[in-house]
Formats: sequence, C-alpha cells, structure tokens
Amino acid sequence: MDKTLIFATSNQGKAGEVRAMLPDWNILTLDDIGFIDDIPEEGSTFEENALIKAETVFGFSEGYPVLADDSGLEIDYLDGKPGVHSARFLGEDTPFYSKNKKIVEMLEGVPSELRTAHFICVMALLYPDGTHTTVEGRLDGKIAYKLRGTGGFGYDPIFFIPEDACTLAEMPSYEKNKISHRFKALQQIKEILEEYPWEKTF
Repeated sequence: MDKTLIFATSNQGKAGEVRAMLPDWNILTLDDIGFIDDIPEEGSTFEENALIKAETVFGFSEGYPVLADDSGLEIDYLDGKPGVHSARFLGEDTPFYSKNKKIVEMLEGVPSELRTAHFICVMALLYPDGTHTTVEGRLDGKIAYKLRGTGGFGYDPIFFIPEDACTLAEMPSYEKNKISHRFKALQQIKEILEEYPWEKTF
C-alpha cells in the first residue's frame, strides 16, 4: 500500500511535527499537492473547523486519507479566548510577536494562579471512504509574564510549563514534541493508522 497521507496545512512547523511522529508515512502538505484555495474556518469549535479543512481538501486528495487539525490557545482569565480565533487574533497577518505581546499586556497584574491556559488540538482523519474520526490533545500551562525563548512558533514564547520551569519556546523541539497538544493528538492518530485496514479502501 502507498502510505501517503495528506496533511491539510501549509504550516511547515506543524508538518515537521507530523512527519516526526509518523516516519513510516509519506506526509504531503497543501503546498505539495498544489492546493491554493481558501479554506473557510467558520466553525464554532476546533472539531468543526478540523472537519471543514479535511472535507475541503478531500476532493483534491486523489483517494488518499486526509488529516486536518485545528488548534488554539485557551486562556481561562479571558474566558477561553482567543480559542478558535487564535490564528486570527488581532488579524491573520499580524506577527505572532505582536499577538504574544498583546496577550501579556492583557494579563498585566494577573497573579500566577489565575494565568492558567491550555493548548488544544483537535485532529480529524478523513478516510478514503468518506467516513472520519476526530481526536483531541491538550496541554495545560500558564501564560508567562513576558515573551521567553526563540524556538517553536505561534504562542510558544508565552506558554509556560510550570513542571519544566520554561516556555515551549525555550524547550528543545524534541522535548516539546513529547508533551505538546499536537503530539498527544497525533499519538491517537498513529494508533488509528496502525490498526485501520487501509488496503481495503484503495
């Protein structure tokens, strides 16, 4: 069987994490398959958005399974914001440095015990027969008092892990990949891929 999986993203940081977790699979991104259409993210939950992405790309997948994710940062003090709007917070074209700086400003003076936050990742796996499975990964932490570290991407510089006394951006990538919300979701996807009888669907 051709173990090719379409991952519905153009984000090479995310794609790298998926390839690291699924080394036996040929992971193709939207750039690899020449997908240039806009994908509407109009869902009210991470699961809805992940399914919208998977279903939109499915028509271009040439029969291969499609994996899509929607992830974001939920901050308890901000009533779960930015949540499903994490990528669009302050505008899609706004650099994450500015987004991170703004969140730190919004939590100025908020004590440590009230700075709890969560990274959520929902992944939707759309099978060649059109059916699907969704899984969720979650990473708990706190919002740092300032941007720290130069690694990772997105909100990593302000996501503090108390157990490790550092932000995700200060962590080596191999350490981050062991605990991240995406890793936890991918662990479940990997088990599904190993058990599903793909040879019967092609």
